[in-house]
Amino acid sequence: MALREQYLIPKKYNNLSLAFMAVGLLSIIVLFFTHGTSSDPHEQTRFWASLLQNSVYFLLVVNASMFFICATTLAWGGWQMSFRRVTEAISACVPVIGVITLVILLAIVFGGNHEIYHWTDAEHVKHDAALTFKKGFLNKGFYTAWSIITVVGWWLLGKKMRQLSTSIDNDPLTIEEGKSYIWKNTVWAALYIILFSLTVMSSIPWFWLMSIDAHWFSTMYSWYTFASSFVAGIALITIYVVFLKNNGYLELVTREHLHDLGKFQFAFSIFWTYLWYSQFMLIWYANIPEETTYFEPRFQGVYRGIFFLNLIINFLAPLLILMKRASKRNYGTITMMSVLILFGHWLDFYQMVFPSVSKEHVPFMLADLGIALGFVGLIMFLTARHLAKHPLFARNHPFLKESIIHHT
Repeated sequence: MALREQYLIPKKYNNLSLAFMAVGLLSIIVLFFTHGTSSDPHEQTRFWASLLQNSVYFLLVVNASMFFICATTLAWGGWQMSFRRVTEAISACVPVIGVITLVILLAIVFGGNHEIYHWTDAEHVKHDAALTFKKGFLNKGFYTAWSIITVVGWWLLGKKMRQLSTSIDNDPLTIEEGKSYIWKNTVWAALYIILFSLTVMSSIPWFWLMSIDAHWFSTMYSWYTFASSFVAGIALITIYVVFLKNNGYLELVTREHLHDLGKFQFAFSIFWTYLWYSQFMLIWYANIPEETTYFEPRFQGVYRGIFFLNLIINFLAPLLILMKRASKRNYGTITMMSVLILFGHWLDFYQMVFPSVSKEHVPFMLADLGIALGFVGLIMFLTARHLAKHPLFARNHPFLKESIIHHT
């Protein structure tokens, strides 16, 4: 069987990605002129909060692909090798979206509007005991330095993993060379996992998201954020695998691989729910004012509907639909669930941000969804171009055979 190793970008796909980016750009322009240029700091906050929520969410989603690559590399797993280039292509979006996110974050920190990050107001910090206590790490300099180190680290280590993958496309390995190659991959994957643990699984959600409510904290917050972005990342990988299969590519991918991706979606949806319940119920049950203040606008205020819709989409739907073996092996069902999960966790990030900056009313979401479409278009554009640059199979990888004969 002749394999289609070279991806050709369909014209309709390219036009759709450009159209989505145009919608996103138009939404940013409209929101900028309706809110961003206002003399009212609260109106300006509406604009910057939307950019913050969308940029951070989609950056963490595309970065989840590299985490998936490195975690399976450390496990010496081979089942995923038949669609390895899909995960690599999605992770290649990190440098571009990372730079966009950094520009947005630093504009918020140094822009003079303190409504999102109250700790950026030096005068306010002087009269706030909690913020004074935290200023050793919660300050503009450390926030900026660690954010830049984080994004650059993701970029460089991700680039190294992709280079290792493509370096053997035209050079078959001997047994000894294969052992050395696997060990080298393992070492670089371990370095990435260490950085990922120090950022996504700990400090970065504190800075980028939790510090919006600088008086509140949760020891589960970073794991919660990781679970939300990772299951959305798996959903994005699944959508691309199904898309390429439907267009005659990835001939080595079978329903067995799709089944395993479905199991990842199901498992991490349950994991996300466990963290959701643990964080919410323990805080609400304890009823300590400085802790429940975070959930008050979400659980009892105007965001109550979004709060429970979030739970329905991200827990009940995956639980009821993906529990069955057949649904995880059905192209239509798994695609529908992947799209729903991506939207559901976008909604999760929405309720992480907006109830903290707009407690009295829920902003009209149309502009936020438009900006989200812009990021979707950008991911489509960048991912397709990376896919077209390299063979769709890691043809000489020592574990490729394991993926070909994979049975779950």
